[in-house]
Amino acid sequence: MLDSPATLLAGLGGEIAAGTLIPFLGPDVLTMDGPSTVPTGARDLALLLASKVGVPGRIKQNLWHAAQYIETHKHRVTVDKMMADIFKVAPEPTALHLWLAGLERLPLVVDTWYDGTMRAAFTARGRTDWGIVQGVSKARRLDGGVWTRAVDPQGVPTEEPETWTTILYKPHGAAQPTGDVLVSDADYVEVLTDIDIQTPIPETVKSRRASRGFVFLGCRFYDQILRTFARQICKRSGGPRYAVVPDELTRNEIRFLEIEGIQPLTMPLAKAVAIMSGG
Repeated sequence: MLDSPATLLAGLGGEIAAGTLIPFLGPDVLTMDGPSTVPTGARDLALLLASKVGVPGRIKQNLWHAAQYIETHKHRVTVDKMMADIFKVAPEPTALHLWLAGLERLPLVVDTWYDGTMRAAFTARGRTDWGIVQGVSKARRLDGGVWTRAVDPQGVPTEEPETWTTILYKPHGAAQPTGDVLVSDADYVEVLTDIDIQTPIPETVKSRRASRGFVFLGCRFYDQILRTFARQICKRSGGPRYAVVPDELTRNEIRFLEIEGIQPLTMPLAKAVAIMSGG
């Protein structure tokens, strides 16, 4: 007899707490307790950027194209300043962020949005044994071989992330504390060229995923870049893979979950988190 979704989710919560499953967060986690103070999702962010700069209508809903247009016509500094301003104040940590930040056996959290909410949650929990490993934009990558940088809880660069109990991995960069983000087409060209052979994925992430699976929370996969990053970050992981999803998945999202062997669990995110965390 198959377990009910609630029973399965309770088990997944136990595995996350034990460090055997890795949470993979998307921007929709910011809306689980109510409206967010920052854009949530590539389309929302693209529209906000387009409202501040005259972006052609045909691309104003595509984040990567809209950011590239602004970079080309207004300079990269404009893009970075806009992103820093939009995400300057981190939204209040949700129940999910605070629960994860309190798990001292959690080796890795993948956070695919630009906000600083997960960082704020670690600080709120008084944790000092963690740090950020984040993607580096082409605009700031002085050394062609450097795909990521690591910073400690105070935002100070370090070369020893493997010593941290928990790594917060921000593959698309983070608007705070370094202000370094991957957002334009130019940022992604080289990354997408090499990501199939895994060179942009940090070694610490590769080692910590090897014997573990993933649970996708607040993620959508309607865009090819989002699907590619999720696929490659989870590549060669130990498995299994689960995703808490809404009812209205697109055809591309359904196919992606099937191809990648990700078991969907259809339930409101707040309810699923309450079950997983025992709240």
